[in-house]
Amino acid sequence: MAERAVDETDQCIKQAVELKKELQRLVNSIIDGDDYSIRDTNEAIGVLSSLMKLKAGKYVPYRVHGGDVPLEFKCPLSGEIMSDPVVLASGQTYDRPHIQKWLNKGNRTCPQTQQCLSHTVLIPNILVREMISEWCKEYHVELPQRIPEIGEHVTELDRNNLNSLLEKMSSSLSEQKAAAKELRMLTKRLPSFRAVIGESDAIPLLLNLLSSDIAITDTSLQEDLITTLLNLSIHDDNKRIIVENPLAIPLLIHYLKVGAIETRRNIAATLFTLSALDSNKLLIGKSGAFKPLFDLLEEGNALAMKDAAQAIFILCIALENKQTAVSEGVVKLILSKISNDILVEELLAILALLSSQEEAVEEMGKLGAVSHLLTILKKSNCPRTKENCVAILYDICLKDPTNLNDIRLDERKNNTLGNMLLEGETSRAKRKASGILKRAAASTRSLSQHSASSRSLSQRSASSSSGSQHSVSWN
Repeated sequence: MAERAVDETDQCIKQAVELKKELQRLVNSIIDGDDYSIRDTNEAIGVLSSLMKLKAGKYVPYRVHGGDVPLEFKCPLSGEIMSDPVVLASGQTYDRPHIQKWLNKGNRTCPQTQQCLSHTVLIPNILVREMISEWCKEYHVELPQRIPEIGEHVTELDRNNLNSLLEKMSSSLSEQKAAAKELRMLTKRLPSFRAVIGESDAIPLLLNLLSSDIAITDTSLQEDLITTLLNLSIHDDNKRIIVENPLAIPLLIHYLKVGAIETRRNIAATLFTLSALDSNKLLIGKSGAFKPLFDLLEEGNALAMKDAAQAIFILCIALENKQTAVSEGVVKLILSKISNDILVEELLAILALLSSQEEAVEEMGKLGAVSHLLTILKKSNCPRTKENCVAILYDICLKDPTNLNDIRLDERKNNTLGNMLLEGETSRAKRKASGILKRAAASTRSLSQHSASSRSLSQRSASSSSGSQHSVSWN
């Protein structure tokens, strides 16, 4: 009991340190220059509120403030507050019934980004759902009722069919393989089966079979079992059931290291869906998932790399996982990929997430990220990509002003950031670009004054006001 109390105290101290770092970053962003938004202020208030609750021993994630429905709570397709927010393969969040209708029409692109989808699995966005629920309580708004999925009702036939399959899973090898393949198909097509299996002893049985010598040597059985786990992980209640089994995460990480590419891809997707729960993010991050995910991102095919990137992104939402990912080399790997035009949008989203970490920003600067980001800004037509680029640049230049020299040189030649102020970019992208340019101009003015002062001291006869004669320009 005493050890548990000590662990909880250490965890609270660690959370407090991370929250203070985040608060310091936000306050610096607000104080330094004019480049800050209402969202920055709200985030700072939220972090401060979380610190207060942590001090009082009742820490909970901070919630949204403001009377109007926040845009992130509205479905981009319906414009209404979401009853069942889910994440599409593109990373965008929609209300389930509306995006499902879009997919049922045969569309295989994201309605917002027009990005081709690597898969059509819809992942519940539990964080947004909880935030919507809290916001509705605070402002006395009726919480929208979730519309049940077709097939969510569990029939007696479903249960009988499952029992028959489970019996086969404990039988001969041929019947085990046939049952595993059928379970894979049923859990893909019928949401009701995902719920029924979670309520039974099927998940432990699947994991025991996956850990057997038979599965280790039979790649087709491996793939069927792991894909079944992927399908099961989509159901909210199963996320906790799977991860609480001590075999689950070690097995998934083992096969993520040694499995075939398709198996490894499905494991990355499984880790992504399981990580919708914050507690699962931390457990998966501590269990050694990052290195094999980095390997898959390094050597996989296009679809496998995308699944790996999505898993890395959602894991890095947790502060502790950001530190682990940076220490294990994610920054260098991502810069290598984006310099070769591989998964630029997805990988920049990870870098933008990591740019709140001092160590990550420092490494980006040392590895020459500024030149890569400026190149992407000149080539890309994607608003999200350009916004992430300029946001990362802002953080790099805030951390180490010497990087502003590269900005000045590029502005003289290409006017990259200056053009962003004139073009139809997002408001956040324009604010960040403007903030960088103001810092660069201030730095130029400071250098000019310092240079003039030095000449004045060395020549002695020069006018003491010569430093003020220099105009601020990029030339």
